[in-house]
Amino acid sequence: MALRLTPRATHVFAALGSFTYRRRWLVLALAGLFLLGALAALVRGGTLTSGTIRDLESTRAEALVAEVRGHPTETAFVVIFRSVPLEPKSEAFRASMRRALDGLRDDPAVESVTGPDDALPVVAADMIAPDAHAAFALVVLRGDVKTALRAYSEVRARLVPPEGFTISCTGHVPFMHDLDATLAHDLLRAEIVSLPLALIVLLLVFRTAVAAILPVGVGALAVAGGVAAVLTLSHWIDMAQYTINVCSLIGLGVAVDYSLFTVSRYREELAAGHGYEQALSRAVARVGPVVAFSGGAVATGLAGLLFFEGSYLLAMGIGGAIVVLLAVLFALTFLPALLAVLGPRIHAGKLPTFRLGPGEGFFHRLAHAVMRRPFLVLIPTLSVLLTMGVPFFHLRMAATDVTVLGEASEARRGIDQLRRDFPRAAKTRIVVPVEFPSGSALTEERLSALYDFTHRIGSLPGVADVESLVDVGLPISKARVVSGLLRPPKAFAAMVEAGKKLTTKGGVTLVNVLTDLPPNTDEARALVRAIRADRRVGDGQAIVGAAIAADLDATAFMRSHAPRAVGFVVGVTLVVLFLLLGSVILPLKAVVMNFVSIAGSFGALVWIFQDGHLFVRDGRPIEPTLPVLLFCALFGLSMDYEVLMLSRIKEAWERTHDNVHAVGEGLERTAGLITSAAAIMVAVFGAFALARIVVIMAVGFSMALAVALDATLVRMLLVPATMRLFGHLNWWAPGWMRAIRSALGFGHAGEAPDEP
Repeated sequence: MALRLTPRATHVFAALGSFTYRRRWLVLALAGLFLLGALAALVRGGTLTSGTIRDLESTRAEALVAEVRGHPTETAFVVIFRSVPLEPKSEAFRASMRRALDGLRDDPAVESVTGPDDALPVVAADMIAPDAHAAFALVVLRGDVKTALRAYSEVRARLVPPEGFTISCTGHVPFMHDLDATLAHDLLRAEIVSLPLALIVLLLVFRTAVAAILPVGVGALAVAGGVAAVLTLSHWIDMAQYTINVCSLIGLGVAVDYSLFTVSRYREELAAGHGYEQALSRAVARVGPVVAFSGGAVATGLAGLLFFEGSYLLAMGIGGAIVVLLAVLFALTFLPALLAVLGPRIHAGKLPTFRLGPGEGFFHRLAHAVMRRPFLVLIPTLSVLLTMGVPFFHLRMAATDVTVLGEASEARRGIDQLRRDFPRAAKTRIVVPVEFPSGSALTEERLSALYDFTHRIGSLPGVADVESLVDVGLPISKARVVSGLLRPPKAFAAMVEAGKKLTTKGGVTLVNVLTDLPPNTDEARALVRAIRADRRVGDGQAIVGAAIAADLDATAFMRSHAPRAVGFVVGVTLVVLFLLLGSVILPLKAVVMNFVSIAGSFGALVWIFQDGHLFVRDGRPIEPTLPVLLFCALFGLSMDYEVLMLSRIKEAWERTHDNVHAVGEGLERTAGLITSAAAIMVAVFGAFALARIVVIMAVGFSMALAVALDATLVRMLLVPATMRLFGHLNWWAPGWMRAIRSALGFGHAGEAPDEP
């Protein structure tokens, strides 16, 4: 398990082990204080959002809409009233609805309440559904989305259904509230399932109860600290709800893995006859570089998210890196302190001895069998993984919406009812603010240009209707419409002024494009592109927003930033692997192997969650951030197993200069540990695949599958086959690169040949 680092690095980790042994109670006390601080932060909580990406056209459009309406669109929510015995136009229905809403009108958290009795007649008609015995009101909360979300629970509690009525609330804030509750439930369930599964694997590995429990405790501490850090940071930066679940998933997996490495090595040193302090010092000295590099690799992968500046992925990368670094810290300090306190009790709770998995020498024989016929193994295995990746080529991406919630949640029930009973109100809307450079939008020239613009986009394929100040729904000429808006007759003056107030402020006026096209379709996206292709409105321009536009913008944002993130992660990985291994070929091969295993996982992700196979009934487009997040996390995790195996192979190569023997010995010495670590990861990640939210389910499943593929097909078959084919070339590096490596303190300038 040891990496070939400088004696100074080994000495530092050995000193850390000795210090932890002698000051174990101090270390445990500090860990206890940290836990108390984490619990305090958890109790205080944080403010999580759906995640935003700044400086997109769609977010600019939303800002203009908020400027005109006086509040962000997302702080408004719909309250649907339904009473089977009453007609919604009856006085009894209207009076009951007014009384229920009156409790909100004086609420300091509520900006406005608009029911059918408060709205303009043309708007009120769409707020009533006589056949469904239902009507709805619009409630706007004060402040930004974070403020509205904090206030929503108390506001919702004040909405008491009148006798004989049911009430359903839907909209962005109710969706976020229900999503938060569902994610919290999924997180608790995943941890309840994953911790016992990890414990079972550890019991099978260690065969003693005490040794098995310790890694689970370290994992719980790391996750508590990581989640506390995320919640604390959420008071200052935009943190998406998924951040907590992702941090818990990664943190628990790596913390248990690193603890497995530490406890395994400590028990090996004890079995070799060393005293407890010496065994702990030697164990930390040997395991420390492995854990530190692995944590650095995972953190480096997550650091790729920092290239998505302006988005919540940056905050997610920070949160993920924090929980990984905490896992490294506790595995090398808190865990050794516990081992020092336990002493001989580390062997307590011994289980009956039995053989788990392949017998002794199996992996050595497997490596030699693969290397005898490398092409016979390489081609079919590579074909399987690449075939698994094919579905990724028809990836479609769209942001998470209320449909990810179960039908039992109120926000989901509400949107289903709105779509069923109020089809016009529930139509897909493309929000198009038109912005003029200065002055008022209400001039004859600008209103005339606006009229022409709305009629042009009204003729586009897929447009059901257009709502704007100049679209009155009557066959009236442009000249009469413009004249009526600028010089309205007295009979219509109040209505015209109300319409202006709703749609126009200063140089901005709002246009809504209604469509029956489902928002996640290519046709809906083509409509947005068509509107953006014809955005000139006189001396102003149209800014296109809403959900469809936001999906297009988010997808374009991810694609534009992904090359830098991937380049950074791959580049840093290549450099670090070269410094550790002294080879040019092995780092390149490791990166290719990573891409192969990730490709298989990504293909399965699309086939199952987008196309709707296996346990997913209704497929939907993939969240735009998901491929990026998975790549950054999985690339670092894959390096964990790669370094464990290649460092042992390198040790054998330096001792024997026999490539075949080195590969067989390295696989034999690391395969058991890799298998155990992968089993823990699969157990932890697989538990998150039980989530009710598709995004978390997809993350858990994809990461579990990627780890399983990496630890089996890649490490056990592809690595030995390719190592055999490259032969002595595996260890080649040009002299100038070896000289740089030696100058930096890694290895010796003459340790590898110049020629294969």
